[in-house]
Formats: sequence, C-alpha cells, structure tokens
Amino acid sequence: MNLEGALGRVRVVLSHTSHPGNIGAAARAMKTMGLSELVLVNPQCEFPDPVALARAAGADDILAAARVVPTLAEALEGVVFAAAMTARRRELAVPMQWARGAACELVQMSAKGTVALVFGNEIYGLSNDEVTLCHMPVKIPVSETYSSLNLGAAVQVMSYELRMAALDPGLPPVGTEFEPATHDEIEGFYAHLDRAITASGFFNPVSSKRLWPRLRRLFGRIRLEKDEINILRGMLSAFEKK
Repeated sequence: MNLEGALGRVRVVLSHTSHPGNIGAAARAMKTMGLSELVLVNPQCEFPDPVALARAAGADDILAAARVVPTLAEALEGVVFAAAMTARRRELAVPMQWARGAACELVQMSAKGTVALVFGNEIYGLSNDEVTLCHMPVKIPVSETYSSLNLGAAVQVMSYELRMAALDPGLPPVGTEFEPATHDEIEGFYAHLDRAITASGFFNPVSSKRLWPRLRRLFGRIRLEKDEINILRGMLSAFEKK
C-alpha cells in the first residue's frame, strides 16, 4: 500500500476544541506521522491563534490549510468511512474498536476514498449525535486507574497507529468489488427513511425516541455500499407512492 497515498486520504477532525494550544499540538502530531488534512468543527477558541502556531512547532502549513466548518456533518462531507474517538461506551452505538484495529480499517478504507478520524472537545468529548454520524467508535487502551489523555497526545497516538498500519506490508487490501457509500449518501438515505417512516405512522418522533438511534445502529453495522443505498432509496420511493 502506498504510504503517502493512504495517509494523504486521512482527514483529522477536531470538534468544538476549547484551547488553541491543543489545535497546534494536534497539527504537530499529524505532521510527524505524515498526515496533512485538518478540519475544525466550531472551535470554541479564536482561530487562527498565535498559541496554536507556537504549539505547532513547525507544522504551520497544516494550520494554514485547516478548514473551519460549523458542523460535524459538514466536516464529514465526501468521506467513505469515519471513526469517532470516545473514552466511554455508547449504548446505542455500533460495536467499539480498539485504536490499533481501527487504524488498520481506516487505512484499508482509504483505498476507496477519504476517511476521517474525529476527536471531541477536551472536557466532554463527542456528543452521542456526533458519534452516530460516524461508522465506528474507537478507544485508546489507556490505564484503568488513570485514563486522562490530552487531545494532542490522543492525536499523536492515533497518527502513529495509522502510519504503522500504512507501513504494514501484510495488511490485506479492502475488496475492490464494491464502492462504499459516502457520508453524504448515507445521511441522505437516513433523511429519506425518516420522512417515509414518519409519514407512514410507523415512527412517532415524540413517543419513539429510541427507535431512530437503533435504526442508525442497525444500518451502521452493515457498512452500506453505494448500490445498496440506491436500492433502499428506490424501495422507499416506491412505498411512498403507495
């Protein structure tokens, strides 16, 4: 697998970061491992910021090219696979993966297009809604007696794991027989499904609050392909006509 090609298709997303120094530290961590694309979702601090630039320690180019967007959904536009970093188990999320295995899967999926690694706010992490926008929650196997990990350090650990996965000559390539659906296509399907099951009376947003997260979890485990999205939306359109 081409190292530069694989790592060049990894998008690091920092959501609601509160301290500019952590943005700079993340940029430095990325550059040391060959990652280059940084997207910031609604940072809670001024950006660009001289503190971020100082902490970047030479990774100025990563900060200069960083994009700032208002929502995680916008940050994930065009990606074929997204992993959400989380320190706790989410009841209605798809099965969790450890950091090393997740890095291998991200590198494998990068052969199909851009993949994303998403980190939350330093204090409260990612919201449940943000985690559900991703294909897979990921945990770093830290000590059970002291699990606090700085954001910059977490980005460094995952950047290292991604580089090691990309350097592994034994990493099997992902199958070439399918084209994965992008984040945009999957969210379009979910919006269509929401409209259809609400209009049919099957889903009541007020009294069935746990149904929708379970449906997202169900389809999230499948890793939907582009053709499958087209089939499902065609079925929904046919049902709506009836």
